Amino acid sequence: MTRMRLLYFASVREVLDRDGDDIAFPAHILTVGQCIDWLVERDDAYRAAFADRGRLRFALDQQMVQETVKIGGAEELAIFPPVTGG
Repeated sequence: MTRMRLLYFASVREVLDRDGDDIAFPAHILTVGQCIDWLVERDDAYRAAFADRGRLRFALDQQMVQETVKIGGAEELAIFPPVTGG
Protein backbone atom coordinates (compact mmCIF):
# COMPACT_ATOMS: atom_id res chain seq x y z
CA MET A 1 0.00 0.00 0.00
CA THR A 2 1.00 3.57 -0.69
CA ARG A 3 0.16 6.08 2.04
CA MET A 4 -0.36 9.66 0.97
CA ARG A 5 -1.76 12.91 2.36
CA LEU A 6 -4.54 14.38 0.22
CA LEU A 7 -5.24 18.11 0.47
CA TYR A 8 -8.51 19.64 -0.74
CA PHE A 9 -9.09 23.26 -1.71
CA ALA A 10 -11.99 25.59 -2.51
CA SER A 11 -15.15 23.82 -3.73
CA VAL A 12 -13.58 20.37 -3.34
CA ARG A 13 -12.97 21.10 0.35
CA GLU A 14 -16.48 22.50 0.74
CA VAL A 15 -18.14 19.40 -0.74
CA LEU A 16 -16.02 17.00 1.35
CA ASP A 17 -16.34 19.21 4.46
CA ARG A 18 -12.68 18.73 5.38
CA ASP A 19 -9.31 19.99 4.20
CA GLY A 20 -7.62 16.64 3.71
CA ASP A 21 -7.24 12.94 4.36
CA ASP A 22 -4.43 10.47 4.99
CA ILE A 23 -5.18 7.53 2.75
CA ALA A 24 -3.48 4.21 2.08
CA PHE A 25 -3.95 3.33 -1.57
CA PRO A 26 -3.75 -0.26 -2.82
CA ALA A 27 -0.50 -1.19 -4.56
CA HIS A 28 -2.15 -1.29 -8.01
CA ILE A 29 -2.86 2.49 -7.85
CA LEU A 30 0.05 4.01 -9.79
CA THR A 31 -1.10 7.37 -11.20
CA VAL A 32 -2.93 10.47 -10.01
CA GLY A 33 -5.89 9.53 -12.23
CA GLN A 34 -6.07 6.05 -10.73
CA CYS A 35 -6.14 7.64 -7.26
CA ILE A 36 -9.11 9.76 -8.27
CA ASP A 37 -10.87 6.77 -9.88
CA TRP A 38 -10.38 4.72 -6.72
CA LEU A 39 -11.71 7.48 -4.47
CA VAL A 40 -14.79 8.04 -6.66
CA GLU A 41 -15.61 4.32 -6.61
CA ARG A 42 -15.19 4.26 -2.84
CA ASP A 43 -17.51 7.04 -1.68
CA ASP A 44 -20.39 9.21 -2.93
CA ALA A 45 -18.83 12.30 -1.31
CA TYR A 46 -15.72 11.92 -3.50
CA ARG A 47 -17.96 11.32 -6.51
CA ALA A 48 -19.70 14.65 -5.82
CA ALA A 49 -16.47 16.55 -5.08
CA PHE A 50 -14.80 15.30 -8.26
CA ALA A 51 -17.91 15.47 -10.48
CA ASP A 52 -16.40 18.09 -12.78
CA ARG A 53 -13.15 16.14 -12.99
CA GLY A 54 -12.03 17.70 -16.26
CA ARG A 55 -11.70 21.03 -14.50
CA LEU A 56 -9.77 19.75 -11.48
CA ARG A 57 -6.10 20.52 -11.05
CA PHE A 58 -3.55 18.39 -9.22
CA ALA A 59 -0.26 19.06 -7.46
CA LEU A 60 1.94 16.17 -6.44
CA ASP A 61 4.40 17.22 -3.73
CA GLN A 62 3.63 20.85 -4.65
CA GLN A 63 4.35 20.39 -8.39
CA MET A 64 1.48 20.79 -10.85
CA VAL A 65 0.84 17.49 -12.66
CA GLN A 66 -1.59 15.83 -15.04
CA GLU A 67 -3.68 12.77 -14.12
CA THR A 68 -1.33 10.48 -16.04
CA VAL A 69 1.66 11.23 -13.79
CA LYS A 70 2.89 8.34 -11.67
CA ILE A 71 2.70 8.79 -7.92
CA GLY A 72 6.06 7.18 -7.22
CA GLY A 73 7.12 8.01 -3.68
CA ALA A 74 5.06 11.20 -3.43
CA GLU A 75 3.84 12.16 0.01
CA GLU A 76 1.14 14.69 -0.88
CA LEU A 77 -1.54 15.15 -3.53
CA ALA A 78 -3.43 18.45 -3.63
CA ILE A 79 -6.73 18.55 -5.49
CA PHE A 80 -8.42 21.81 -6.41
CA PRO A 81 -10.62 23.49 -8.99
CA PRO A 82 -9.06 26.07 -11.33
CA VAL A 83 -8.40 29.39 -9.66
CA THR A 84 -9.83 32.53 -11.15
CA GLY A 85 -9.20 36.10 -10.24
CA GLY A 86 -9.05 39.58 -11.54
